[in-house]
Amino acid sequence: MFLSIKEMELRKIRFDETFAAGQIDFEGEALTQASDLRATGMAELLAHSGGEIRIRGRFRIEVTAECDRCLGRARFPMDKAFDLFYRPAAEIACEEEVSIDEGEAEIGFYEGAGLELEDILREQVLLALPMQRICHEDCRGICPVCGKNRNETGCHCKEAAADDRWAALRNLN
Repeated sequence: MFLSIKEMELRKIRFDETFAAGQIDFEGEALTQASDLRATGMAELLAHSGGEIRIRGRFRIEVTAECDRCLGRARFPMDKAFDLFYRPAAEIACEEEVSIDEGEAEIGFYEGAGLELEDILREQVLLALPMQRICHEDCRGICPVCGKNRNETGCHCKEAAADDRWAALRNLN
């Protein structure tokens, strides 16, 4: 769905969109859209703002990714609200360094006649994911010696002793 500036000049744009599983492209992120992405909300052009857009809404989705500990599939259900502000990219001086304050760090920029809702939602899903993607809290991971998934099979490997060449450094404070 394209959120057009021309249309927002006339009225607020309400959206209630559903993107089928696999429709949002997360290629390069090692992430798969496991369920429909449902997004509801509103986009509006702020009065007397020089083209600033505010997009508020909520999305619901479930994605799968590789567990960082055991490399198995992990599911991440999300139900998040968002409140975003965008300004025209033309406001940025192209050749000079510009400092921004803390409030401006929360503002995105757009070019052209508007924004694609799909791009906004993709970004919001990626930002909502945990930093460490694990399948469950007590995931035991992969054995560093034999490479077996410790969640699936027991492992009785002994870890190799640490390299003694570094022993002197352990005593430093």
